[in-house]
Amino acid sequence: MARPVGIRRVVLGCTLMLLVVSVAACTTGSVLTLQPAVDVGAQTAAISMAPVAAPPSPMTLQPPATMAAYPRISEPVPQPEFMPDDEASCRRELKKLRVEFRDLDPIREGACGIEHPVQVSSIGSVRMKPAATLTCAMALSFAKWTRNELVPSARRRYLSGVDTIHQGSSYSCRKIADSRGVLSEHGKGNALDIMRIELNNGRDIDVRKPGLFAFRQRGFLNNVRADGCQYFNTVLGPGYNADHANHFHFDIKQRRNNHVACR
Repeated sequence: MARPVGIRRVVLGCTLMLLVVSVAACTTGSVLTLQPAVDVGAQTAAISMAPVAAPPSPMTLQPPATMAAYPRISEPVPQPEFMPDDEASCRRELKKLRVEFRDLDPIREGACGIEHPVQVSSIGSVRMKPAATLTCAMALSFAKWTRNELVPSARRRYLSGVDTIHQGSSYSCRKIADSRGVLSEHGKGNALDIMRIELNNGRDIDVRKPGLFAFRQRGFLNNVRADGCQYFNTVLGPGYNADHANHFHFDIKQRRNNHVACR
């Protein structure tokens, strides 16, 4: 049996309304579920603005507490050699005379040796070749003689200063020739042998006995020998014996009654 037209319209209207409501509800729910629950942009900004904590430092291993009680083992500190007052004073005098020198370690060779040796390389502008190893007392006597006697004598005789003193022996562990075992002053660092004297003008003066007509050289060497007797206790040179024919020997050997051997 056919339904009335009015009833069909009502049913159709209700159906359409239910359909619209369902679609609306579905759409609204979908939109709501797509909205983020948190503002992602704001959260990211907040995180980037926050200070970043430094990573924790690695654990440093500490020694056990029981090790603190043990002393630390270290290298022994070397103690300086004791220098007597007279040695220290002598070195101050060398510096006043503009002597170029350096301290050496003690020399000990049986009966020979120097407890506080110095090595002299120049006296003012006068060079020493080779550098001489001496006691400070001998170095001081030689420096005074060089400055006060040798250099002025060269200026008077040759109108020139002294450039270089050529020495043949300073410290040397040996005995005096033909002395039955007596230790040479060279073995104590108290002696110096001079072979040649080179002047600033290029003249090279050999200390061997000059010729008959070498008046200027003879006068110069005689001054060297005589003036040396004021500074040294021993002065031996050409004419004394064959062992000293080619050099002057100076030393500060102590003798009874302060006797000086000047020959």
